[in-house]
Amino acid sequence: MNLVNLAHHLRITGGALRNWFIAQAEDSLAVGLMWTIGLWLIHVPWPLFWAIVAAALQFVPHFGPVLGTIGPVLAAALRWGDWEHPLYVLICYATIVVIDSLLLQPYLMKRTARVPIWASILVPLVLGILWPFWGILVAPPLLAVVYAYKAKHQSERGL
Repeated sequence: MNLVNLAHHLRITGGALRNWFIAQAEDSLAVGLMWTIGLWLIHVPWPLFWAIVAAALQFVPHFGPVLGTIGPVLAAALRWGDWEHPLYVLICYATIVVIDSLLLQPYLMKRTARVPIWASILVPLVLGILWPFWGILVAPPLLAVVYAYKAKHQSERGL
């Protein structure tokens, strides 16, 4: 493989990973906004702080959102000392996860990284089964790279 060919592949891969990162950043921002609104509505202390933490943890696929829930649940439990308010936080979390994973992430991956919606839902599930833990983590950026090469190949063929 010559240097020109290597530079070409690095450019395609780097562009795909940049697009994936942009989609992930937009997703994190939207999740942070949903958390801010949800926590503010249920009067959890420091809603903006917890939303920023959740948005930052959104970059860690599948585990980050769960970790981002611990703080608001504990804050609600300590503030009111009942089980209802932490339950409201968990309901807020479930709502955000459904909206994010079934609508927002697939849409952003399609718009920014040109990954079809079906692939962004199905491939992480399949890779998670075939390669537990790591498959889920690498699926989104890997999809962005694969579809970048697919688009490049189709443009070279004139399709």
